Amino acid sequence: MGITKKEFGTSKDGQQVYEYTLKNHNGMEVKFLNLGAVITEIIVPDRDDVFENVVLGYDDLKLYEDNKPSFGAFVGRYANRISEGKFVLNGKEYKVDQNEGTNCLHGGFVRYNECMYDVSCEESAEEDRISFTRLSPDGEQGCPGNLTITVTYTVNDNDEIMIEYYAVSDADTIINVTNHSYFNLGKGGHKCKDILEQEIQIESDQYTPVDDILIPLGTFSDVEGTGLDFREFRTVKSGIGQTDKEGKVIDGFDHNFVIRDSDVVTVRKAAQFRANDSGRLMEVYTDQPGMQLYTANTLDEPNGKDGTHYGNFAAACFETQNYPNAINTEGFPSAVLKAGEEYESVTVYSFKTF
Repeated sequence: MGITKKEFGTSKDGQQVYEYTLKNHNGMEVKFLNLGAVITEIIVPDRDDVFENVVLGYDDLKLYEDNKPSFGAFVGRYANRISEGKFVLNGKEYKVDQNEGTNCLHGGFVRYNECMYDVSCEESAEEDRISFTRLSPDGEQGCPGNLTITVTYTVNDNDEIMIEYYAVSDADTIINVTNHSYFNLGKGGHKCKDILEQEIQIESDQYTPVDDILIPLGTFSDVEGTGLDFREFRTVKSGIGQTDKEGKVIDGFDHNFVIRDSDVVTVRKAAQFRANDSGRLMEVYTDQPGMQLYTANTLDEPNGKDGTHYGNFAAACFETQNYPNAINTEGFPSAVLKAGEEYESVTVYSFKTF
């Protein structure tokens, strides 16, 4: 095992950005930036032992400083959507950015993937670990409390990436963090045209239906009999054009699935993703109650890594998290972090071949 570091460029405010590479004994490599704590590459083999990068990204630092699709991003303080750009905590209303119509999406206009992080590394014979830490000051993104937050990535010889989130605040605040990597497991990896023929399985019997601007209605619907039924492996393409329980036609996936045993805070399997042409398989594990499946439905990025033009359905995101707008929705899991309490969460991406 080992961690290497190289210069990636100078940020627009003059700070040095580095790319860190964690490599295991099997040849798997995972790369990160201290800008945003973003994942830039995940290099894993296919069934023929051909190693390719399976996440979308950029070659250029300036593109990561913009990064509107949030490629590889660490997302917070509150991932996903907050309705009407506001929430009430302890009887006080807080206003946050409305950067998606009237919604606040992924933290608003100042996102965690645009910030610089302090880095610490730890190497051992069995695994390597890299941690990114920063202070999110009181009022940042409109949220109360000085929040010290750390995301730690561990790569081991089981070809797993374990993501551990830790946070503590000096005042009551809200929290919901996730990773926003875009995965394409097909031949060519991130350069594979799309994931429409790739297959997904989700450990979920229900989803949270939403209104026309993707805010949950506060209810739960069964996936059975809908295009959202991923209880068994099915291609991404097979669900498109079908309807959900509410009768809406599915033109792509941007849905929160209720992971089984969501009332038990334990790490369990949430989803699987596989490509039959390459033989790559990814398993997703989490202790979070939900997972947002997003299939890059409206992606149009001509400046992707290696000169790749990323279009619609170029990849899938498996965003383990609390339910969208939980802070404003009675009956959803709490999104409140009390002053002095420690927030901890774990997600694992495990890679195999078949």
